[in-house]
Amino acid sequence: MADERLDAEWLRVWCEQADATLAKLMDSFQARHGFEPGSNEVVLASEASRPATDELVELTPVPSDLTTMYWVVAEVSLPDVENGYFVHPASLVADHFREYGAVQIDGEEPALVFASDGGGHLFALAGSGRVWRSTTASWFDQFDLAAACLQEFFEELSQQISAQL
Repeated sequence: MADERLDAEWLRVWCEQADATLAKLMDSFQARHGFEPGSNEVVLASEASRPATDELVELTPVPSDLTTMYWVVAEVSLPDVENGYFVHPASLVADHFREYGAVQIDGEEPALVFASDGGGHLFALAGSGRVWRSTTASWFDQFDLAAACLQEFFEELSQQISAQL
């Protein structure tokens, strides 16, 4: 799977399935947890979000899977799934790149941070297509392999959403 690139149609289907599962989760959330959920959503890319993707591509060498992702998904906000997961909008990825640069991971091309969890851990996508997770809430500490590819990363998000039903 690591040699395969993210397929835009697969990601569109993932978005539909994630939305349906999130709707079920949100329907039962308050009864289950005793408080209102936050805004848990998958925001699809639009004409308004695409200039930020173009800016990111012009700013730095972007792994092709990240470009594909941002042509389908503008961002993902899942504050109530496990300890929270957030796929950052392209504009935030560009801002972070300007401030912190790319993440250096031994044996990898520089990686771009594109997501985080509620504990402040960062997820970075390398040119190889592999997704890495920081071991601490820092741009400069160690990163461990989180997923063999971006598709696997999204599949794992689906599993986290479904596990809370």
